[in-house]
Amino acid sequence: MSVLLRWLLDMLRDVLRTLDLSLVAALLALSVIGLAVLYSAGGKSEAMVTAQALRDGIGFAAMWALSRVPPRQLRNWTPLVYAASLVPLALVLVIGTGKHGNHWLNLGVFYFQPAEVAKLSLPMMMAWYLNHQPLPPRLPVLLVAGVLLALPTGLVMLQPDFGTAVLVGISGAFVLYLAGLSWWWFVAAGASVVVAAPVAWFWFLMPYQKDRILTFIDPERDPLGAGWNIIQSRIAIGGGGMTGKGWGHGSQSHLNYIPEHTTDFIFAVLSEEFGWVGVVVTLGLYAFVIARCLWIASQARDGYSRLLVGALGLSLCVYVLINGGMVAGVLPVVGVPMPLLSYGGTSAVSLLAGLGVVMAVRAHRPVHQR
Repeated sequence: MSVLLRWLLDMLRDVLRTLDLSLVAALLALSVIGLAVLYSAGGKSEAMVTAQALRDGIGFAAMWALSRVPPRQLRNWTPLVYAASLVPLALVLVIGTGKHGNHWLNLGVFYFQPAEVAKLSLPMMMAWYLNHQPLPPRLPVLLVAGVLLALPTGLVMLQPDFGTAVLVGISGAFVLYLAGLSWWWFVAAGASVVVAAPVAWFWFLMPYQKDRILTFIDPERDPLGAGWNIIQSRIAIGGGGMTGKGWGHGSQSHLNYIPEHTTDFIFAVLSEEFGWVGVVVTLGLYAFVIARCLWIASQARDGYSRLLVGALGLSLCVYVLINGGMVAGVLPVVGVPMPLLSYGGTSAVSLLAGLGVVMAVRAHRPVHQR
C-alpha cells in the first residue's frame, strides 16, 4: 500500500509541477464566482452553467498543457501561431456571423471568435520580434512592429468590432512599452487618435457605435433606448449596497432590466446580489492574478518571456478595467466581457491558455548554478 501511495503522490507531483498553485487557486475562485453569478443571472439555468463549466474546464486543460511547454519551444512556434491566427480573422469576414457584423465562426458544435486568439498570438509575435532586436526599439524596428500589430488589429476592426480591436492593439502596445519605448511615442499616438477622431466619426463609426459614445456622455438623452443599459446597470450596482440583495435575489437581472446580463453586464448582477463585499473580493482576486503575472515576468531570465508575460498581465488588467468602467458608466459600452465571469467559451479558453504560458515561464525558468 505504501508503494502504491508513493507512486500516486509522485504522479500527482508530476502532474502539478508546472502549475503555479496560488495562481490556479485564484483562477478557480473566479471561475466558481462566475458560475454562481451566471446561475442566478441565467434564470437558474443548469444547462447554461454546465456549458460554461465545460468551457472553463477546456480552458484549464489548455492552461495545464501549455504550462508544460518550455518557453524556448513556444518562442520557436510563435511565427507559425501568429500566421495561423490571421487565417480565421480573414475567414470570419467572409463567412462569419454576429449581431453587428461578422465576429463568430459557426463550427457546428460551438461558435468560435477568432479575435480572442489574437489577444495571445499578437503579444507572442511582438515579443518574439523585439527579442531579436536591440532595445529600446528604434524607428525601423518600430515600423516592422507596427505592421505586425496592425494586421490582426485591422482585421478585427473590419468585422467591425471596435472594442475587441482596441484590446488586441493594447496587448501588442504593452510589449512595446515593456521593451522600453519612450512615453513620447504613446503620447504622439494618443494625440493622433484625437486628431483623427472627427474623421472616424463621419467616415468609419457605425450608427450603433456613435450611439454608445453619445450615451456615455449623456445616458439620459435616450433613457428608454441607447441609455437603458448604463442606467439600469447603475441602478443594479447602487441597489447592491454593502452586502447585496443575496444570491438569486437581484431584481434588475431577474426582471430583465439589465440587457446582456449573462455576458457584458454580468458584473452588474454580481454587484447587486453580493454588494460591495462581493465586488472587493472579486477585484482582489483579479489584482492577485495580475500582480502574480507581473512578478513572474520580473523573474523571467530571457527577453521573450519577460515581454510576453508582462504584456499578458497588463492586458488582463485592462480587460477588467474596461468592463468594470463600462458597467459603472464611466467608460463607453464596447461589448468587452469580464474575464472568467461573462458567459462565453473562446474568451475563457484563450485567457486560461495565456495564463498557461505564464506558468510555463515560471516552471521552466533556468536556474544558474554557482
